[in-house]
Amino acid sequence: MITVASYNIRKGLGTDRRRRPDRILDVLHEVSADVVALQEADRRFGARQSALPTDLIAQGEYKAVPFDIRPGGIGWHGNAILVRHSVDIVDYAPIDLPRLEPRGAVLAELSIGGKPLRIVGMHLDLSGLWRRRQVRAVIEQVRGRPAMPTVLMGDLNEWSLNGGCMREFDDGHHVVPLGRSYHSRRPVGCLDRIILTPDLHLVASGVHSSERARLASDHLPVWAKVNWID
Repeated sequence: MITVASYNIRKGLGTDRRRRPDRILDVLHEVSADVVALQEADRRFGARQSALPTDLIAQGEYKAVPFDIRPGGIGWHGNAILVRHSVDIVDYAPIDLPRLEPRGAVLAELSIGGKPLRIVGMHLDLSGLWRRRQVRAVIEQVRGRPAMPTVLMGDLNEWSLNGGCMREFDDGHHVVPLGRSYHSRRPVGCLDRIILTPDLHLVASGVHSSERARLASDHLPVWAKVNWID
């Protein structure tokens, strides 16, 4: 069994208006996931370097999937994937999305204890029309690759539980029940989602709400424990 998680880290800016990347990593260690999809992981302006210093990441339990889009960055349009040091990174790629505003997704194919797992991290548009197009584009990209157990997760910016872009996930996907993750101080929206393909079994899932998590970002991390179906 492994734990996957998704976390919009708001470039390390907490609800107390302090930019504390060390706090983000402390929250990730609380969640103790094997794989984490991050959103808003790179600065938006300037050199767009990682909001989490790479040397700080290396001191902890994780390594970043090396998308190498730009020097000092760890992601693509703010999307990044962290994995435990014991996880083997087999392949990875950024995914271009149809967009009105700068958006993208990232994909990594991993080997965990000798078992394959594909991860897609995404941060979708504020526009419902573009969100639906973006979900279709992600699904098309995944289906164009070899069959593999897949977790799709991220900040979908979708307020509806079952409508909007969530309708684009067909019977080949299982939307994990999670809970409200935004705003971290007073959660009212289920914007952060995890979706599984049928070859994965959901064991448990939820929203991580600790005192530190409520300070570290305006989103709370969401998580799921999953097993491969043999």
